[in-house]
Amino acid sequence: MTSTVSLPQLAGHPHFHYQNGVLHAEGVALDTLARDLGTPLYVYSRAALQAAYDNYRQAIGERPVLVCFGMKANSNLAVLKEFARMGAGFDIVSGGELKRVLAVGGDPAKVVFSGVGKQEWEMRDALQAGVKCFNVESTAELRRLSRVAQVTGLQARVSLRVNPDVDAHTHPYISTGLKENKFGIAIEEALQAYELAASLPGLKIVGVDCHIGSQLTDISPYFDALDKLIDLIERLAQAGITIEHLDLGGGLGIRYTDEVPPSPKALLDGVFERLKARGHGHLHLVLEPGRSLVGNAGVLLTTVQFLKHNDARNFAIVDAAMNDLLRPTLYQAYHGVAPVVPRQDCPAQIYDVVGPVCESGDWLAKERSLALAEDDVLAVESAGAYGMVMAGNYNTRPRAAEVMVDGSRFHIVRQRETLDDLLRGESTLP
Repeated sequence: MTSTVSLPQLAGHPHFHYQNGVLHAEGVALDTLARDLGTPLYVYSRAALQAAYDNYRQAIGERPVLVCFGMKANSNLAVLKEFARMGAGFDIVSGGELKRVLAVGGDPAKVVFSGVGKQEWEMRDALQAGVKCFNVESTAELRRLSRVAQVTGLQARVSLRVNPDVDAHTHPYISTGLKENKFGIAIEEALQAYELAASLPGLKIVGVDCHIGSQLTDISPYFDALDKLIDLIERLAQAGITIEHLDLGGGLGIRYTDEVPPSPKALLDGVFERLKARGHGHLHLVLEPGRSLVGNAGVLLTTVQFLKHNDARNFAIVDAAMNDLLRPTLYQAYHGVAPVVPRQDCPAQIYDVVGPVCESGDWLAKERSLALAEDDVLAVESAGAYGMVMAGNYNTRPRAAEVMVDGSRFHIVRQRETLDDLLRGESTLP
């Protein structure tokens, strides 16, 4: 029998649910994972990853769309392998991410290489791997890529990331399409940059790229940007520059609290309607979703160490910290917090959920109504994106383990770091 706890799903995702009074990931009880593997612990649902990808696949139908997982959101090899199996491409932003894609058998011909600061070795490795496209973000990068292509004797397929100066109405740290952002080439300068690319040896122009921000809960900014991109594509055609694909980036949001994010179908229907109306329905589309594929597929388990009460605040001090989940400190981000085994034997109080790191900014959640006792395990919701990938070792804290649940089974997909791991590679002076 399933309990009537007031959190039947975490962040609106059916793959995390209460059963017999215990929070489960698919068929695995999370209190068992916490007891046997320890906390902090990242737990992902394989079925949730598959469902999120299927949501895009069904929205695409027969339309010419390539989904490239924005792997900066979660680059665990097990996660990447799942998307590779399902036929996804990958959006990478470093040579290290390329190595991870190749390690899981991802198709380099479905890889787009983004990022503002590509180094020569990264360009060389990507050329030799045969990536689909470089999303170039400056004229200086164009010139460097041309030189590397000539040295390697390979042709670099390029798309210029255009900054359309569109406000995505998201957090300023994850807004990327405004003039003051470091990303892309201003749309007013794009034609000149494309003409430069066409003149440089070793480069082949194949696309136009744009990414306006992350955690978008309104799709109208996409369409504002799209109108400007179509205008640019038409100006390029007049200049004799033909485009094969249009890359609209990622950014679709997820539910952290009460958001109602748009669906991939709503976005794609609107995009293709506009493309066809302007005579560009033949263009292939590239999307780079990250958060919307993995965000609600994971939780972070953490154990209450102490409950501390004073005149101003109640604190639940847990064993996870800002080094394990940076988003609350960095973005003031909201993550739901759910008890793995809800208590009926004590009243709820308003708590700040904080970690043991020696910083006032070390908090995971503020002002949450929770009924707690020491040693209770909490699940920090919607932690599948920008969780473990942003983790560090501040205060010489080992990083968490990661687990993938598959039905009634689970697999440890990253071992917990040890203190010896943290000292390895360091040395003292003789």
